[in-house]
Amino acid sequence: MYRQKQRMTLTAVAVLVPLAAACGSEQADSGSGSVGADQPVTGVHWSIDSVTVDGTTHRAPAGAHVTIGEGGRAEGSFGCNNFSARATVDGDRVRLTDTAATEMACDKVPATFEQTLSRTLSDGELQARTENGRLTLTTGDGDTVRLTEAKDAPLSGTKWTVTTPRADDRAHLTFDEKKGTVAGSLGCNKVNAKATVRDGHITLGPPATTRMMCEDSLMADEKKLLRLFDGTAKYRVDHQTLTLTSENGTSVRAVAER
Repeated sequence: MYRQKQRMTLTAVAVLVPLAAACGSEQADSGSGSVGADQPVTGVHWSIDSVTVDGTTHRAPAGAHVTIGEGGRAEGSFGCNNFSARATVDGDRVRLTDTAATEMACDKVPATFEQTLSRTLSDGELQARTENGRLTLTTGDGDTVRLTEAKDAPLSGTKWTVTTPRADDRAHLTFDEKKGTVAGSLGCNKVNAKATVRDGHITLGPPATTRMMCEDSLMADEKKLLRLFDGTAKYRVDHQTLTLTSENGTSVRAVAER
């Protein structure tokens, strides 16, 4: 049974709270979860386009999404708050149970939209239909959630904002595969270097940087980022997230700027 969430301020700690209880005997499906041979439901990052309830369509805010994993778990965002759930996929039937979500308030995402989407996704068994990179989930009452398969952000030409190390969210990198370069900011100082991309690896040349001084914490994060350069790092793009892991053990995560 759906329980309305209490809204909290943006400074609140993001704690997962249960939204709906599941039957204790229900088992999560760890299979492939394919509705059609060419379009699986599981393992796809689905951007939520809209939810239609009682004939009224509500457009989803940017960032609303869900991914149904092959291990019987679903994770995503209602637009402001993140959520997770147990996922059962049986043919063209999908069921999300034991849903839990954070409790934050965001000015640009109405609480009513999140509540409507949460209720619809948790409203018993959903019939899934996929076609041309689109997914429609329909409840027994005919309400629908429409989604579109989200593509990975391109490595080249994307402004990647570094999240780990944080560098106060000031650090960012942009790769140009045609020129064979990378440029951006380490958080305090600007940086550029040669960058050769090949077979899931990026070979970075010695960095050329400015010589400004900033607060100690920012300079410490900058030193960590500098360890990526003058060496080779593995890279992986997962939707909007870039992970770089250098041979010396340095790990950097960044997100595509929207």
